[in-house]
Amino acid sequence: MKLSLCAALCGLWTIAAAGELTALADSMRFDASGMVIEAGASPPSRSIELEGARGGYVSCQVAVKLARPGGYRLSVDAFPVASGLETDVYREWLHWVPAAKRHYPDALIPVRTPYSGTLPDPDNRVAGQTAQAFWIDVWIPERARPGAYAVTVRLNGDGTESSMPLRVRVLPGAIPADDAVAIDHNSYGTSWFSSQYPKLALAPGFYDSEQFYELIHAYHRLFYEHRGVFHQLGYGHGGKVGPEFAPRLEGSGKTRRIADWTAYDRHYGPLFDGSAFARTRRGPRPVPFAYLPVNPEWPASFLWWGEAGYEREFVNVMSAMEGHFREKGWTQTRLELFFNHKKRYKGFPWDGDEARFARDYAYMKEYARLMRAAVPAGSPVKFVFRADVSWTMERQFRELAGVVNFWVCGGGMFSWYREALPALKQRGDIVWIYGGTPPVSEPLSHMATDPLRTWQMGVDGFVRWQTVDPGPDPWFQSNGGGETLVYPGDRFGVRGPLASIRLKAERNALQDLAVLKALGSREEAARRFNGTIPDEWWTARPAIADTDPDDWSNATIDDAEVRSPKFANIDADAWKRVREYAMRLAGEAH
Repeated sequence: MKLSLCAALCGLWTIAAAGELTALADSMRFDASGMVIEAGASPPSRSIELEGARGGYVSCQVAVKLARPGGYRLSVDAFPVASGLETDVYREWLHWVPAAKRHYPDALIPVRTPYSGTLPDPDNRVAGQTAQAFWIDVWIPERARPGAYAVTVRLNGDGTESSMPLRVRVLPGAIPADDAVAIDHNSYGTSWFSSQYPKLALAPGFYDSEQFYELIHAYHRLFYEHRGVFHQLGYGHGGKVGPEFAPRLEGSGKTRRIADWTAYDRHYGPLFDGSAFARTRRGPRPVPFAYLPVNPEWPASFLWWGEAGYEREFVNVMSAMEGHFREKGWTQTRLELFFNHKKRYKGFPWDGDEARFARDYAYMKEYARLMRAAVPAGSPVKFVFRADVSWTMERQFRELAGVVNFWVCGGGMFSWYREALPALKQRGDIVWIYGGTPPVSEPLSHMATDPLRTWQMGVDGFVRWQTVDPGPDPWFQSNGGGETLVYPGDRFGVRGPLASIRLKAERNALQDLAVLKALGSREEAARRFNGTIPDEWWTARPAIADTDPDDWSNATIDDAEVRSPKFANIDADAWKRVREYAMRLAGEAH
């Protein structure tokens, strides 16, 4: 049976009653007893058969299952060096989710094989555990020759030995380097390093050390390797900026100036020139987007708002930033002027984020004027004015035309305004939508829903608003993972983040979307995913959209966001069907 990119059907290789190896696709998961979590998953197969396009990953899972407690040894053969194929193996951590009253695998701990372990795993502490799952990634470089390759997975356990073939068919097509859509993974500052990496953070001088900046870059690298974008907002609701997120300033009024670039350049230089990604499989390239430290309190003091002193401070500093970026050649990243505060936080008297009242638009128009005064016409530096919008987005599209040129819109509400998208795109604006992250208790196919929705709607990107907060005790009392796709590696001696199964599933879907954008059709992808047509990924304009947003409430908005029942329960094989289509196209490519 032919399988699709990054997938193997649930395969079974039974050995002596004392132990066994089982295999699953990347779209399903094992529980602590070796059973499949996802309902309605594909039927078993007796071997792992993967196929994938060049320049990407294929993935599967294997589980070691023992009839009684004891040790085991798992190994995965290396592919021939000449093939270029490389294998990464990860041990899957089982997280107890109290709300669901069960364990779910998610965090992936990198291991080398042969790997020796014990069941039950003494570290994971799952009572009655009889199976340990491992995630296997196989990297197919673009230079790989199309054809069939095979290695063997071996298990020694409970006095028995068994093996399982892992076959990979490399297709003629290559995955485009550029993604069909940008998938953004948002975060806030670096204060959370102290709780997630106590072994590092307690070291004297950590926040001014190479380890500190390397940790920041490690997060960027992990998301980049998984075809994502990583954002860190460097200031709080009161305007205080972390020292690593902005150059150090001195003076006031006409003497306001940048005194020191050291911390800023250590942080952003490798991101803006791409050198932070030099050792990745995707190769070096500058980050496509980054927040600026600009807020009402930086670089000018809000005490002087509306006075000449505010303009002088703002223009002096932003003009110097433009010159520094231009001199360094940092001209490929879109640098975002973005306001994250809300009036109710009592830092400033207007809403920058999700502005609801039209009177607040005047502040945005003034900042656009200040930027024009600071940045010379024709500058190669890519400054953009970003606004995250919801309540009054339709009005903002009209009244802030020429001011805001990067819109990040509430996904459900934006689906009411289909007619607005062509006008926004025609004037050159960037349009993203935003939402949350599926928790570990949802089927893995849900990780593909938002990327597919973004592509179906024709918008440029999707923001997962918080993706690095696994909660105070993700290992033994998980909050469900809805605000993280990565885990701190500190517990396992890793000085950086660990990927999750859900992040792998998202990456594999993004690979497929890149192929589909180049070779396929939206109609066929939608049909295979959940029996829809592209029009169904939009929502009919509700009556509330033609009323005054001042009269709206969260309840009336929720009532208006009615979606097709076809989106209520996405089955476990939804993305597998889309992948099969993408891989058929990749197999036909020349």
